Amino acid sequence: MTTVKLEKSEVEELINYKLRNLHKEIQNILDRWNETSIDKFVEKARNGTYGEAENDAIDIRQLVLEQKKLQELQEKL
Repeated sequence: MTTVKLEKSEVEELINYKLRNLHKEIQNILDRWNETSIDKFVEKARNGTYGEAENDAIDIRQLVLEQKKLQELQEKL
């Protein structure tokens, strides 16, 4: 295993960059379905209101989980 030393500011910058990109990906999915709420979108995908949204709903849930993990990491710094 390789060890790399990073300054705290570099780690924060990388986390912020990734969080911005995750937010953009989430927003792109919501825009595609003309939704503003992640929860409402996932519910409509689940109940069949959006028949072809299953993959996007799975993607958005994964993106949100990744976002939460990064936010937790950011708080620990």
